[in-house]
Amino acid sequence: MKCIRVCQNRTCRKQGAAKVLAAFDVISVPDVTVMGSGCLGQCGNGPMVLVVPDMIWYSGVYPSEVPLIIEQHLLGNQIVTKMLYHRFHPQGQKQ
Repeated sequence: MKCIRVCQNRTCRKQGAAKVLAAFDVISVPDVTVMGSGCLGQCGNGPMVLVVPDMIWYSGVYPSEVPLIIEQHLLGNQIVTKMLYHRFHPQGQKQ
């Protein structure tokens, strides 16, 4: 079972994390739990989304990008490369 953690700490919330969490809540995915989390320790790069147990980090996520994460990563088992957090995934390059 996968779990989506969306940081809801101060900095990420200022960057729109509550709307990102709400966007995940709108679309139900079987065997995936979505939850707000405390600080994920990557302040200033948010909203941060962590997919576990895959340990895939997405940064600067907009609510409009949530369906792409759901369709491609959660349902299609393919990482959304352009949204990867560069610090942990050097192949990612957010534009």
